[in-house]
Amino acid sequence: MSQQQIAENLERAFSQKGFAEPSVAELKALSGVSMRTLYKYFPSKESMVVGALDYRHQRYLALLEQCAQHSGLDATLAAFDVLGSWMKEHAPKGCLSVNALAAFPDNADINSTVERHKQQVIDLLAKLSGRDDLSHALFVLHEGTTTAYPILGESAITAAKVAITTLFTTNSTSY
Repeated sequence: MSQQQIAENLERAFSQKGFAEPSVAELKALSGVSMRTLYKYFPSKESMVVGALDYRHQRYLALLEQCAQHSGLDATLAAFDVLGSWMKEHAPKGCLSVNALAAFPDNADINSTVERHKQQVIDLLAKLSGRDDLSHALFVLHEGTTTAYPILGESAITAAKVAITTLFTTNSTSY
């Protein structure tokens, strides 16, 4: 089994069980490999978290990149449609990156992995929207939506899309 396949299995395990509950022995079983193989690629639980987050990051950004077939407001609204589908299917308990930060607040590797992910989301939202001036506002809406989704469900996506449309139609560009 490849390192990427193990990371995929770890991502699924952490998404379903959180970070506190699964022991390394349980993660080994959920990964479908021997302890030796697991430790070969991921020598600690924290490195397993980083591997899972990196794998998830690649998947999520690839989905958002598909929105580039549109432009401006349409691409941005499509990105939030993708976010809604992602939350429903892959993150009903909220953002895995934010949950990892909460579980491992002092781990530098996890912190830098999450920061890199979030910065790339900001950059991609700027690219999709064609509005660098709105990138931080769009990111705040993105993050607020991931936080609100477990409580509000699809209405969090709808509310974000209303706010995005309003942002695009105002003349202010100082965010």
